[in-house]
Amino acid sequence: MPLSEHEQRLLEQMERALYAEDPKFASALEGTGLRAYTRRRVYQAAAGFVVGIALLMGGMVAQLIWVSVVGFLVMLGCAVLAVTGWRRGPGGHGAGPKPAPASRRKAGVMDRMEQRWQRRRDEQSGL
Repeated sequence: MPLSEHEQRLLEQMERALYAEDPKFASALEGTGLRAYTRRRVYQAAAGFVVGIALLMGGMVAQLIWVSVVGFLVMLGCAVLAVTGWRRGPGGHGAGPKPAPASRRKAGVMDRMEQRWQRRRDEQSGL
């Protein structure tokens, strides 16, 4: 479910505040996101798939059935990794569990956090 415009603005404000308070920490977190991990996993699976094709073809040329079978299994495993990595990644259309509806208590916590954020922002802009 995409973020609302208000939520996107809040997220951008939080990111700017993080960069302002601790730029070294923020830059360290930037490259380790879920999107980068998913992309890396899909690329590794694609490379493994190519290795599996090479094993399959090499086994056929050398007439070694077991090498071909290993190549096929490598291809199959890498294809499964790529598809599951792609579906679980951001923007994927996986059939994972649906999030539970937010309870009143959780909404209260989010409201309090938002109020604190607004107060902090107002105090900083008033300085």
